[in-house]
Amino acid sequence: MTATIPAKQYALQLVGPGKLELNTAKEVFTPGPHQILAKVECVGLCFSDMKLLKQFDQHARKSEVKTGLGVDVLKQIPSYVPGSKPTVPGHEVTVRIVAVGPQVQRHKVGQRVLVQTDYRDLPTGASNSAFGYNFEGALQEYVLMDERVVVDKSGESFLIPVPEERSASAIALVEPWACVEDSYVTEERQGPKAGGRLLIVADAGARLDGLAVLAAAKPAVVTAILPDAAQQQALAAAGLKATSGDLTTEGFDDVVYFGCSKAVIELLNDKLAGRGIFNLVLGGKRIGAPVSVGVGRVHYGLTRWVGTTGSDAAASYATIPKTGEIRANDKVVVIGAGGPMGQMHVLRTICTGKPGISLVGTDMDDGRIQGLNEKAAALAQANKVGFQLVNTKNQPAKGPFTYHALMAPVGALVAAAIQDSAEGAIINIFAGIPAPVKQDLDLDTYVARKVFMFGTSGSTINDMKIVLQKVVSGAFDTDVSVDAISGMRGAQAGIDAVENRTLAGKIMVYPWLKDVGLVPLKDLAKPYPTVAAKLDGGKWCKAAEDELKKVAGFAN
Repeated sequence: MTATIPAKQYALQLVGPGKLELNTAKEVFTPGPHQILAKVECVGLCFSDMKLLKQFDQHARKSEVKTGLGVDVLKQIPSYVPGSKPTVPGHEVTVRIVAVGPQVQRHKVGQRVLVQTDYRDLPTGASNSAFGYNFEGALQEYVLMDERVVVDKSGESFLIPVPEERSASAIALVEPWACVEDSYVTEERQGPKAGGRLLIVADAGARLDGLAVLAAAKPAVVTAILPDAAQQQALAAAGLKATSGDLTTEGFDDVVYFGCSKAVIELLNDKLAGRGIFNLVLGGKRIGAPVSVGVGRVHYGLTRWVGTTGSDAAASYATIPKTGEIRANDKVVVIGAGGPMGQMHVLRTICTGKPGISLVGTDMDDGRIQGLNEKAAALAQANKVGFQLVNTKNQPAKGPFTYHALMAPVGALVAAAIQDSAEGAIINIFAGIPAPVKQDLDLDTYVARKVFMFGTSGSTINDMKIVLQKVVSGAFDTDVSVDAISGMRGAQAGIDAVENRTLAGKIMVYPWLKDVGLVPLKDLAKPYPTVAAKLDGGKWCKAAEDELKKVAGFAN
């Protein structure tokens, strides 16, 4: 370590809904026995930061840890800030460890690491814990972490060592790219949960087929509400023994409804557990009206909806794809393609190597469309991917589509995607619609066309390692996403730019710049002429970052 650790630091703190404050004298915590203090090299701003800003303590990841660590341990971590406690956002980050407590075993002073921020072993009420949410994040000069938090149950560390040869920005941007990767490669459950909690509900007169697939999962709990004797006999014949005939407040891993009542579906919607599957068996009937569905939980709670127009519950599960990956001959639409995350989805789709793919990207800003076209058009041509960008203020995107990737957290976009879906379409709800949000959906069309909507939240350590390897090997340059840089003084303006979509690419904050404002790369020559001279054809790169460090007097 070449610099003394200060007692105070600059930090951007979220103190309430819509209330960000630049604290120029926030305490730099001294590590406790199990704790790690790291200096932040670079942190990217994300649309999720804006969602946290709006929702604050109502955000699914800002609430208290439910299991995984005891209350006594959590009280020892000053950077654990659930509920209404002020927090520090920022989760796309490269840091260097500068101090560790005496009982820290896995991490050492001097290590440069990428932070995996999604603490899936520490669930909250509606999601899971995360760095930059209920644990303080990186929009500060120094961040405190605890080894009991950043090492998961399998023994893997959320602090992934990285080499010196890549820019801090390129490393930090592995995190959003890993979230994109996760949304395509996460494996879906394609049947009833083994040993899970099963709820079966039927309308009077409904025929119950496909019960064998439910029985084969050997559910630990079976709750059944069946008005007909024939239905009860069918349940018994399948070897399913109901332990209850009443709905409880507890969540179910599988909800199987043989019926078509809007009111019943909306009631059962709230009985789904996290990662639960709602299986709608229409039995040849129609609901006949839009149904209010918890689309926010599809992203944050990983809930899933499937169905069949027939009477066989097994047929619904058969429509679930193994993953959310792009398939050969998919006609893809990326809604909000011109933004930072939309650009990543577009570039990844173009590079999948699957034959017969075509892609339409939509946005409502001509500048963002032009910027994306400059990055993607030649690549699409080289990869033989049909490619079109559409400003939907002027013209609609022409469907139907077999794959929808939604970059805006708006429930109405899910409803529109169902209407614009071909048979077997996948709807990737990538943008985090707030967990409590419900949306009226045409489930008749959803089921008839065998549409599958899914969402993912965050990424896994493995996702990050996959993307990191691409960056380290030079196979992919995440710095292509950078559109502006900033110090702490400009971080608020950067978040405003993310919310207002005034910059197409990523904004990278260097906390050690302190009083520097937001600087788009196109304007870099005025404050930092020697840094601008190091840009790679106008693109941010390690040479420019190194020059910035030199000019600013940065020390590790």
